[in-house]
Amino acid sequence: MGLTVGEYNIALDCGDPSANVNFVSHAHSDHTSGIRKSRKVIASRVTKELIECREAKKKLELIQDPKAVELLNAGHILGSRQLYVTSDVLGASVIYSGDYQMDKSLVAEPIETKRTDILIIDSTYPDKETVFGDRNEIMTSMQHYIQAKIQKGIVLFGSYAVGKAQEITKIANEIGISPVVDQKIYNINQIYKNNGVGLDYVSSYKDECELDSVTKENFLGITTVSKLHEAAYKLSNAYGKRVYTAVATGFAKGLDMGTDAQFPLSDHADFKQAMDYIEACSPKAIYTRGGGECSKIFAKNLSKEGYNAKVFEGRFDVQ
Repeated sequence: MGLTVGEYNIALDCGDPSANVNFVSHAHSDHTSGIRKSRKVIASRVTKELIECREAKKKLELIQDPKAVELLNAGHILGSRQLYVTSDVLGASVIYSGDYQMDKSLVAEPIETKRTDILIIDSTYPDKETVFGDRNEIMTSMQHYIQAKIQKGIVLFGSYAVGKAQEITKIANEIGISPVVDQKIYNINQIYKNNGVGLDYVSSYKDECELDSVTKENFLGITTVSKLHEAAYKLSNAYGKRVYTAVATGFAKGLDMGTDAQFPLSDHADFKQAMDYIEACSPKAIYTRGGGECSKIFAKNLSKEGYNAKVFEGRFDVQ
C-alpha cells in the first residue's frame, strides 16, 4: 500500500514489494517493516536516529526533499511525521497521517494540520465509545499513585521503550523523581535528551532487567513491558520491598493489563480527536488504514458521520 509520486513508489509504513522508497512515519517497530527491503526512507532525522539506536545493524538513507512531498509533525512520539503530497498535474493533495494525536505530549512536537483533498487516516481507535479523558488529569493521577506507593515500596512501570517511556520519565520529573530505567530505555532517553527534550533519569541496570547493587530512595523504575514481571520479581528480592507494577497506555482503557495499576495515557487519537483532526484537514475523501478490522469499523463510523469514507486498499498515483 502506498503512493506513486513521480519516480518514487512510496510504501506507507509497511513492506511493499513494488516500492523503491519507504515513508516511515515514526520509530515504533510495527511501522518499520519496509526497511527490511530497502533502507531508503522518507522520514525525520530523529526517526532515523531512533530506529538505528534500536536496530544497530540497520543504517538508513534519508531521501531529502523529494519533489511534491512535505513532512508534518504528527504529535505521536518525538520525530513522528505525517506525509503530505501535492500535485499540480493531479490537482489534488494527499495526507497520510500515520499514528497521530491532537493532545500535546510532554515529549513530542505538537501536531501540524493542513487542508487536503484526500486523507489516509490511522484507525487505531475507531469507536465513539473509546474516550481517553483529560490528559492532564490522567498524568496527575499517575503522579499521585507514584507518590503514594513509593512511600511503601517500589513502583515499576512497564512501557514501550520509544515514546511512552520518555513521557513517564517526564511525568516523574515534574514531581521531583528521576526514574531508574533499563538499558534499552536509557539509550532512547539519550536521543530524546540530545534532541532538546529535558529528561532526568538513572541507569543502574547491567542489562534489561538485572540490577547492580544500588541504594535509592523514592525508587521508581521503568522497564519494557515484556520484562515488567521479571524485573518486579528481581527488584523485590534485591530490596526486600513490595513492588507495585503499573502501565500507561491507551489499551488500558478496555483491557486488563495484569498490573496493580493501569492508566489510559495514549499517544494515539481517540474518536473525538479524530473528528477534530478530520475537521482541520477538511478532506473530500477519507481512506482508513491499519488495524485489521479497525479500518473497516472506522470507515463505517465515519460514513455515519456524513463523511465519504472507505478502507484504503491500494495505491494512489500522483504524477
